[in-house]
Amino acid sequence: MGRADVCVVACAELFRGAGEILASPMGLLPTLGARLARRTFAPDLLVSDGEALLLGADLSTVEGWLPYRRVFDVVAHGTRHVVMGANQIDRHGNQNISCIGAHARPDRQLLGFRGAPGNTVNHRTSYWVPRHSARVFVERVDVVSGVGYDRPAGRYHDVHRVVTNLAVLDFATADRTMRMVSVHPGVDPDEVRALTGFALPPGEVPATRTPSAAELRLLEELDPDGLREREVRP
Repeated sequence: MGRADVCVVACAELFRGAGEILASPMGLLPTLGARLARRTFAPDLLVSDGEALLLGADLSTVEGWLPYRRVFDVVAHGTRHVVMGANQIDRHGNQNISCIGAHARPDRQLLGFRGAPGNTVNHRTSYWVPRHSARVFVERVDVVSGVGYDRPAGRYHDVHRVVTNLAVLDFATADRTMRMVSVHPGVDPDEVRALTGFALPPGEVPATRTPSAAELRLLEELDPDGLREREVRP
């Protein structure tokens, strides 16, 4: 068992109790997490092939068709949980994937706003950060792409969790700012605090759960080439 396996399980846990909603994971580890959840504790979760087909429990049969234009209906109805990346994220959950530096004259152009504003105001949103650092976890994002808890965002706004290579974080505090939920086995909470560009609440932090033997076997089936180890190294 490696750190990558723990991260996949943490991504899978994002969907626990979700029911029959569309999982929209972006990136390898969130995708593995969603598919692991579907194969284990979240059998009603809808997962796609990343294009237009909804996959069955064995991930090889086709259950339905969901072309790109229909995704907007799902977004509007809120029956979706997206896991996006973040080039920057602050204590309130504001996310930046647009640019680094002033928006009018950026130092570096990134993806752009993409679907981040609509995602964060319409349905549950989580984030996956493969390299936890103070360059990502910043006091203030340069541009708000995904909307955090310090801004008016409507009744369906729900920034759920942030999973990184070191920890799991959420916003279940009195002022809806970020805290550690768990640290991955072998990680000291103070290491996470040192690599975060703002203060995290003090206190003891439990360990992230490790995958079961059955989950490890499924991971070998879902990722036979071990690509997850390239994204999160031991």
